[in-house]
Amino acid sequence: MADKIFAGRHPQAFAPGDRLDVKVDHVALTRDCGATLSLAKEAGIKSSPVEVAVAYAPRAIDDVEADSPASIAAFVAHGVTWARSGVGYAAAVHLERFAGPSRICVTDDPRLIGLGGMGMLTYLLSPSELARALVRGTATVQAPRTVQVLVSGKTRPFVSTRDVAFELLRRGLRDKVERAQQQSGAPVVLEFGGPSVRLLSVPDRALLASMAPEFGAMGALFPSDERAESFLRDQRRSKAHRVLHSDPGASCADVMSVDMSLVDPLLMDEKGAVRTVRELNGTPIRQAVLGGDFGAPLRDLASVAALLASKRVLPSLDLLLAWPTRQVLEVLASTGALQTLIATGVRLVEPDRRALRGDMYAPPEGGPSIRTTELDPSCRNGRVLIASPETVAFAAAAGQIGDPRGFKRPPRVTLPRELPTDDGLIIRDKKQLPPPAELPGKPVVAVGIPSGKLTVVELAKVPAVSGEPIAVIAASTHDGLRVADLAWHRSDVRAVVVPYLTRMLSTALAQVKVAALIATPEVIAQVTKKGSLDLSLSAGSANLGGGLSAECPGHQDFPIGAVHTKRDGAAEPKGKKAR
Repeated sequence: MADKIFAGRHPQAFAPGDRLDVKVDHVALTRDCGATLSLAKEAGIKSSPVEVAVAYAPRAIDDVEADSPASIAAFVAHGVTWARSGVGYAAAVHLERFAGPSRICVTDDPRLIGLGGMGMLTYLLSPSELARALVRGTATVQAPRTVQVLVSGKTRPFVSTRDVAFELLRRGLRDKVERAQQQSGAPVVLEFGGPSVRLLSVPDRALLASMAPEFGAMGALFPSDERAESFLRDQRRSKAHRVLHSDPGASCADVMSVDMSLVDPLLMDEKGAVRTVRELNGTPIRQAVLGGDFGAPLRDLASVAALLASKRVLPSLDLLLAWPTRQVLEVLASTGALQTLIATGVRLVEPDRRALRGDMYAPPEGGPSIRTTELDPSCRNGRVLIASPETVAFAAAAGQIGDPRGFKRPPRVTLPRELPTDDGLIIRDKKQLPPPAELPGKPVVAVGIPSGKLTVVELAKVPAVSGEPIAVIAASTHDGLRVADLAWHRSDVRAVVVPYLTRMLSTALAQVKVAALIATPEVIAQVTKKGSLDLSLSAGSANLGGGLSAECPGHQDFPIGAVHTKRDGAAEPKGKKAR
């Protein structure tokens, strides 16, 4: 299947391991989106020629700047769709709203490898290479070697696709992949086939494909059949469907077969070893996390809600629901499954990638955490167990590891035929952005600020000891908060210059009596170059220079010249003392 995808993009013959310059269909940015766009601007981007270019907000919590209208407009102006905070985890959202079979996607996030469940081949590239793909619509990648995985049988009750993935890992699929890489010198792509592939839904296929890095593979591919066509139809994207399947007798480096009917409930321990659930039976659990990007599909989450109905979370356990996408959350809410989970004691977690990494909601002290989604390799600190949604549900109900077949009866789950496909948080056009706020003439000087001449210092260059008052240049609101923290410990910080001011920053600066000077980027550059700022004020006047406005709540004892500006730009004195 991988050869078929490349054949339409490279007319000449090629061998595994050859570096090919191929047409790219999708570019998905999730990490440092602004830096990648800056590189693309330097390369002369006007409007990206790729079929789909999407930038996902890096965080869902405390990310005011990334979701500002100015930041979004910068992406949309160059043909890059912006997915706002709260839309869901990037990999799961891309599967629902953008992914299509027989296409190539380049990204900076390894979790998007799970798009292979739709038949989309995914490559991880550096920011500079992604910028090139945005500008030219092409990328240089290596042709892969394939290892086939043949799936047969049908899973038994309380055994999920996650258990099948662990069974492949336990049976040595990683060794086969490493051997194929050494023999061919090319990256390996897993191609799933066999009679039982048609029994797996697209989200289940995405879960298996997302495990490719655990197997040592570059990616994974599933055929595009009636299952994929049905999934796209439910997402109202039928036109994105393309047929993709492997030819009988196609060459591959190796083959592995797995009978799903013989798989038992499994889990991965904190050392990365696959073990049966019975081996850890009775281990107490302090935290259980359901959901994630591909860890718990919609049907599995609905089943968990049915299994946990009328149960209550123990006081010693935290149960978290990291809902994958807004669509999943809406369906859970409309079917009553979300109400059931909340009654159980579940806590809802914003779709912030730091929750998947383990930076947020880290494993607690005194006991392991059991989750449906694996952490990033660099963040596997603490005791974290990875298991299927059914195993996590049993641990949440009992407070300890146990065989999910102890639930006795598997639940019957009915999902609505029509899924919500609202794209309100996906910005494709400038017309979706609100109009810029109309300013009342020139910048407004509102309240008191310290008088005198301040030395201008960039935040990264603030000296350890300064004998004179300084004004610190902050590139963002987050940096402004760092200046407020700095001012707690030293008295020479008198003012901070920021592009814009939030209520949180204003309050923080008021507590330490630091003036906030609001300036455009051009004025900030001029002030930085000059190296000093004259804030000498007299009654009824303010000498701040063009493009600067000031705010300093809490300065009750500084001489001020509070003025306001009328719409025609004429300033009128309003008072001599702060109120």
